[in-house]
Formats: sequence, structure tokens, C-alpha cells
Amino acid sequence: MKMRKLGNSLEVSALGLGCMGMTGVYGPATDKSLMIKLIRDAHDRGVTLFDTAEAYGPFTNEALVGEALQPIRDKVVIATKFGFDIDLETGARTGGTNSRPEHIKAVADAALKRLKTNHIDLFYQHRVDQSVPIEDVAGAVKELIAAGKVKHFGLSEAGVQTIRRAHAVLPLTAVQSEYSLFWRGPEAELLPVLEELGIGFVPFSPLGAGFLTGKIDEHTKFAKDDFRNLVPRFSQEARKANMAIVAVVKGVADRKGATPAQVALAWLLAQKPWIVPIPGTTKLSRLEENLGAVELDLTSEDLAEIRAETSKIKVEGERLPEAVLKLTGL
Repeated sequence: MKMRKLGNSLEVSALGLGCMGMTGVYGPATDKSLMIKLIRDAHDRGVTLFDTAEAYGPFTNEALVGEALQPIRDKVVIATKFGFDIDLETGARTGGTNSRPEHIKAVADAALKRLKTNHIDLFYQHRVDQSVPIEDVAGAVKELIAAGKVKHFGLSEAGVQTIRRAHAVLPLTAVQSEYSLFWRGPEAELLPVLEELGIGFVPFSPLGAGFLTGKIDEHTKFAKDDFRNLVPRFSQEARKANMAIVAVVKGVADRKGATPAQVALAWLLAQKPWIVPIPGTTKLSRLEENLGAVELDLTSEDLAEIRAETSKIKVEGERLPEAVLKLTGL
């Protein structure tokens, strides 16, 4: 597995593993024992970055990741997140944010227990809390680092001014936001600022929540509890229009003897050497397919073709439900 560096010092595999979907979100949770095996299979194949959050469940995803990685804890990087208003005893949540310093510290202690570890490698603020100055958030994480409970600080779905202010208090190792051929928003402001400041970028939904695999079209039926049922970009009309993007990716994939998913991930990897996508899956075959992207060489001609063809296409539909978009800083 090729390695990449986030920030100045955190070396990770070129592709990480997003674990969110293992405990729900895209439909019912998958069998726990199978997911533990899949996480360990990912490490056997070179993956060292594993992404989770207290909000996934809540709590069940962190517990799964902690159990799976406990035997190999010293060989992996665990990223988790704080920032939602979740009762640490019951898991009840209001839907709002909570990044008060005392809450951040309590979340860290609870996460350490669920993850079966004595330190969190990368601790992200999951969503910006407009009621708490980002300087106070960074200060709380700085204290956690001083205590040895956290190694690196990150932000998720934050705007560039928030990133600058946080970075001035405590250098950020990584920022996580959605980025793919299905959502190119970070290119305008975010990527230039990250490059300027030396911060790594960890794109989630690098396959457009599955759309860029070519396995979804306007006739696809999602499970009743699949979050994509609520996403405007996944309405039947939007999917039909957005197949034009998939056609571009498929065209390159056919020529390269690759799959659309591999081309979409290789395109991301080709954008910057400090980009580390975290595609998620519950299937070993998909994991192995995704990892094949690391060895797929897209030439300058391939990249130019993708850029030229996709620039002609307007993606239809918002990338998230309106209520969720309001929590982002983008």
C-alpha cells in the first residue's frame, strides 16, 4: 500500500476506510462479526486509517471499530469525532451541536473507552458549533493533546475562515469534507487554503454515496431506512440527469480496464498528494476493488478528458438534505 502524509507528521495509507455504513445509514446494520472481519481484512491489505464517530449509532460504530482494531491498535490510525449534542449516558440526541470545552473532554473520555485505547489519533470537530468560538474548541483539543489523550486535531465540513482561526490556535492535521466528481465544491476555496496551511484533506463520500460506482440509476430502490431517500441529489429525476457524470467515468474505466469506482478514486488521488479518501463498504469485494484505485495511473490525458467532459455537466440536486446543509460551514 502506498502511503501519504496528513499535515506535517501523520502518515497513513493512501486510502482509508470509512466505517459509518457498517452500523446503518445505508440501510440496516450489517452483522457485527462480519464487519470486524472486514476491518481486519482491510488492515491486512494495507489500510491504516479507520474513520468513525460518536454520532454513528450513536456509539455503536466506535464500539465496533474499537473491538476490531484492538489486536492491532499500535499499527493503525483511528479517527473519530465530537461536536453533536448527544447524551453520553443514553445516546439521546437533540439534533443540534455541542462543542463546549467540557463536553469535548467528556466525549473524548467516553470515546477512549469505546475504542479500547488510551489515545485518539485524529479527533475531528464533526460540525462547527456556531455558539462556541472555534478558538475555544481548539484550546480544548490542545489540552487533550497535552494530556496524551489525543494526537492530532481535525475539522469536518468547516469553512475556510473557521479553519484559519482554529489553525492559528492549534495546527490542524486534517480537514474532512465531501469531495468527488459528484461534488466539487472544495475546489473553489477549501483546497487552496489547505495547501497554503499544510493541512491534509480527507474526502468522505468519495464515490458520491455509491453513485459513481455505476451500480445506481433512476430505477434503483433504496432500503426504507437508507439516508439517500432524503437526499435531493438521489431523487429519481436527479439520478436520471446525473447519469451523464457516470457515463464519463465509465468511458475512462473501459479504456483503462478498470471499474468506475477505481477511476473515481484514482481521480481524487491525482488531485493532490495530501488527499486521502475514505470510501466505505460492507463487502470484501468492494474493498478490494476500491484499493485497486491506488495502483491505477490516470495520465494527464485521462485527467484532461475527465475535466473537459465533466465541466459540461451540471449536477442536479443538493448533496445533503436542507437541515443537514445548515450545519455545514461550506
